[in-house]
Amino acid sequence: MGPSVLWFTEALTQVLPLEPGMRVLDLGCGSAISSIFLAREFGVQVWAADLWIDPSSNQSRIDEAGVSDRVFPIEAEAHTLPFARASFDAIVSIDAYHYFGTDVRYLSYLAQFLQPGGQVGIVVPGNAIDPDDLSPRCRRARRSRPTTSPSAARRGGARHWSRTTGVEVTHAEMIEGGRDLWLQHARANEAWDGLPFAETGDGPLLLSEHGEHLGLVRVVARRTEGHTLRFGPGRYATRLA
Repeated sequence: MGPSVLWFTEALTQVLPLEPGMRVLDLGCGSAISSIFLAREFGVQVWAADLWIDPSSNQSRIDEAGVSDRVFPIEAEAHTLPFARASFDAIVSIDAYHYFGTDVRYLSYLAQFLQPGGQVGIVVPGNAIDPDDLSPRCRRARRSRPTTSPSAARRGGARHWSRTTGVEVTHAEMIEGGRDLWLQHARANEAWDGLPFAETGDGPLLLSEHGEHLGLVRVVARRTEGHTLRFGPGRYATRLA
């Protein structure tokens, strides 16, 4: 959904610094393009996790890019991740978190896989204003075609994540020029597919009344020091105490 994953990834790394040798989970990596980028540009080790893309297919791309010693593709479901606690220095999710992480309890589950002081960062489509501030007409239109994303960057993403004990939100903002880039991407698809921009793909959404508030959101949080992870049975029983 939206522009190139490489642009998303670069935008996230502007506010989530990475150092060579770090262990990074790329959650919902798709075809592992973001994982390859992170390994080549920052010298990190990346676990490229996705449920729908065959790891063997990703392995071929990783081998071709020459980073098979730093990128490790796996098949994983976001709610049953096969990692030990505190496995990673950073977790990133590029244009994917809104498909599996909208439950307010999910960040608590995910944070257990971070080292204390480690960071989790996402880039997703989002709204520049809180949905509660939209006109009744826009709210009705939004319900008919939801964005499936965190709401406003400042009051939605930050508010959503700040409910989790043991993590501190450090960035929650709309990416400057995100909607314009999204529009350019949709128009490029029109030129490629030969289908009317205003009638297919993201075009109707972007050109609608509520579409003027859409853009791209980046949110970053840090797992705070001195918090002990406690666990119990069940899908979301993990909590930070």
